[in-house]
Amino acid sequence: QVQLVESGGGLVQAGESLRLSCAASGIISSVGAMGWYRQAPGNQRELVATITSGGNTNYADSVKGRFTINRDNAKNTVYMHMNSLKPEDTAVYYCNANISPRSYSNYRNYWGQGTQVTVSS
Repeated sequence: QVQLVESGGGLVQAGESLRLSCAASGIISSVGAMGWYRQAPGNQRELVATITSGGNTNYADSVKGRFTINRDNAKNTVYMHMNSLKPEDTAVYYCNANISPRSYSNYRNYWGQGTQVTVSS
């Protein structure tokens, strides 16, 4: 089965940094665009950053200049470096990706299980 497995969340103080990672596993033909979303309690899930298979990136205004998304296509993995973290960054962060499984001729959209990021003041 194709899965997205996330890691790297945790509890940090304001101003500190974290790196999230998300690896696609399973029998895969190709991985298209990947991205990170987040959801805080009582809020809608929102886009944080995306990256295409060719490396083009897009960021939410709230994280521009602080977060950096990148990917390692050889490992089918996307990363997000989160610098200068603020309490308002506290949320569950979800990985998202378009993946073409070996058993299916088209891309499907997948979500990771989510990883908690908590930033204390």
